[in-house]
Amino acid sequence: MVTLKSAREIETMRRSGKITSKVLTDLMKAVKPGMSTADLDAMAEKGIRALGGVPTFKGYHGYPASICASVNEQVVHGIPGDYVLREGDLLSIDIGTTFEGYVSDSAVTVPVGTISQAARRLLEVTQECLMVGIAAMQRGNHVGDIGAAVQRHAESHGYGVVRELVGHGVGRAMHEEPQVPNYGKAGTGIELRPGLVLAVEPMITEGRYQVEMLKDGWTIVTADGKLAAHFEHTIAVTDDGPKILTLRNYLEHPDVEKYRPKEEAVA
Repeated sequence: MVTLKSAREIETMRRSGKITSKVLTDLMKAVKPGMSTADLDAMAEKGIRALGGVPTFKGYHGYPASICASVNEQVVHGIPGDYVLREGDLLSIDIGTTFEGYVSDSAVTVPVGTISQAARRLLEVTQECLMVGIAAMQRGNHVGDIGAAVQRHAESHGYGVVRELVGHGVGRAMHEEPQVPNYGKAGTGIELRPGLVLAVEPMITEGRYQVEMLKDGWTIVTADGKLAAHFEHTIAVTDDGPKILTLRNYLEHPDVEKYRPKEEAVA
């Protein structure tokens, strides 16, 4: 069942999103060769709790950590551990916060040190995919418009769009209806109405779009071993257009300013 959020609920989710965005920014700034993904996870949990939140991921269906840390060909759900980041790696950090009963969810892929030009282009296009998906979140559009926009942009640059994993509604639970695929046909799916809050999260691959799960039961990797990138925001549909509830002030696409909640203009 799709639930629409009240203005009060969206404001609480924005406050949750401020915790998520602050901690994610701190993690992005901390990433460097020689640190382990477990170091980042410990930093994330400490940061979320210090700001009054609870790490949403930890314990979710048995997941053991506060973030997902996915490296190179790992698309999503990489479990933080003793892997030591190396110069040239791509690192996807996915993070969620529960605050006063409401969830915010965001992800970003960052370079570790100096990366190849091809890897940097993958990051740029994947972030652009998120922005075209958000731009499609206008009142009266449909969920299919989001996926169609993402797919069109990614494939126009020669990249693959993961099919097996999708974005989702978010609110009191991390995963709510509707599902939000990163591919599809414009004009299909439910109509976007004010109060709908979605986590839009393009997962884009350097090669083919097929993926596999590792033996740990969590980590999803590209089947061909090529690089992947992942960007995500929690966004509310409003009468004034889409508003990003997990907006950072660090390494965002310039277009995000048009999606800044009014409350943050003076916050």
